[in-house]
Amino acid sequence: MCYHQRGTSLKVPDFGHWEIVFPYPLFQREGMRLTPAERRRSPRIHVQIPMFVRGVDAAGAEFLDLTKTLDISATGAFLASPRSLRADQLLNLTIPAPPSPSSTLPAETPPIQARVRRHRIASGIHLCGVEFLKALD
Repeated sequence: MCYHQRGTSLKVPDFGHWEIVFPYPLFQREGMRLTPAERRRSPRIHVQIPMFVRGVDAAGAEFLDLTKTLDISATGAFLASPRSLRADQLLNLTIPAPPSPSSTLPAETPPIQARVRRHRIASGIHLCGVEFLKALD
């Protein structure tokens, strides 16, 4: 990774054409209102990953939906879901794995526990921001 300073920003080239811009210096922002990008605990990656979402709906019935991420980080994800999810609702997320000829590989990832932090509807799709209860390694 290569760092170079330009003006008052530190630009970090990442993944070829991706670039993450951090305020420079970061610690001189005390007392100022931080932008959403500056509040993030970990950088987001804009990638669509299929994911199973398991939870309990408002009527108390268990559900299992196939969704996808719109972006993901070590601490959370932004999901496109066919179902309305409530703020503070607890979910178990798993990423399906392709079939493997080897029995040593699991069929899916271990569940990731998450809490719904925000929800909105766009064009009939439920968009949900979730926070992982334990950050990914």
